[in-house]
Amino acid sequence: MAPDLIAPATYVPRRRKRYRYRLRRLTPVGVAVVLAGAGGAWVGSHQSSEPVASAATPRVSAHLAAPKTLVQAAAPERLLTGGALVAHTFAPKLLGAAAILVDASTGRVLWEQRAHERRHVASTTKIMTALLALRELRPHDLVQVDKSVPRVPLVREGLRAGELVETWKLLYALLLYSGNDDALALAIAAGGSKWQFVREMNGEAKRLGLRDTHFVSPSGVVDADNYSSAWDLAALTRVAMRNPRFRSIVHTRVKHVSWEAPTFSKIYVNNNRLLGTYPGANGVKTGYTHKSGPCLVASAKRGGVSLIAVVLDSSDMYTDAKRLLNFGFATLSA
Repeated sequence: MAPDLIAPATYVPRRRKRYRYRLRRLTPVGVAVVLAGAGGAWVGSHQSSEPVASAATPRVSAHLAAPKTLVQAAAPERLLTGGALVAHTFAPKLLGAAAILVDASTGRVLWEQRAHERRHVASTTKIMTALLALRELRPHDLVQVDKSVPRVPLVREGLRAGELVETWKLLYALLLYSGNDDALALAIAAGGSKWQFVREMNGEAKRLGLRDTHFVSPSGVVDADNYSSAWDLAALTRVAMRNPRFRSIVHTRVKHVSWEAPTFSKIYVNNNRLLGTYPGANGVKTGYTHKSGPCLVASAKRGGVSLIAVVLDSSDMYTDAKRLLNFGFATLSA
């Protein structure tokens, strides 16, 4: 017989035997698995539904489980206090549209005229610019002048794009000469960009409780939507004058500054004409635009009495300020 006719008869039955043998061996195991599963289901259905601690259950720390305690944010310092003003009528009247006189030591308002009226404040804006720049920048930090700085509207001291200037020089130029380019250079250096710095200015105004104040530039050269009040400027000045670097700068009448070639040197003359002409005058900032009119934030100290006077939109701001300060010293020294 040929081999291809014999092979199927002997090969197929041998595979069926192995299959049956394996089936007989696996059957008990399968039955055991089914019984175990059924038993587990019966046990599970009779267990308590309470959660059981396990590695898969996150533990809650004790301090997280404790009742929440509401923490109240600290109220902002009350920089000025009104109330019992000193009764006084200036004759003739002050020429300023708004004015205020404050005891700088206590924050007590001695006299005011439309002190909360929102007005354009021009370069007195730079008080806030200086305050923030002094916090963020050290005196000898080098500021690289951004390419946008030389293009700001007048008044400019003539900073050149790309030049490196020490911070302290820019601060003297800002507060004495009142350079708008200095304001922008400091703003970009301290805030990263002009608009981020302006946001920080408004954030600081809110933190200090200056409700009548809003800034749109670090210089105050733009009038639209840049405003404050006599009250807020006096409050801001109280804070700024606590900084010894700020006090030293605004008290300076003339500052000689060395410069890189080809300039070599600069001379900054303080625009505040009360310095050197009014006994005890020690600051702080002038301002002017066509819309704001002449503005002056003035400070003076005699003996133990320190005063801040603010005059906005006055055709004779120095005379107004002197009259306010004279009245204050006469009242507090009596």
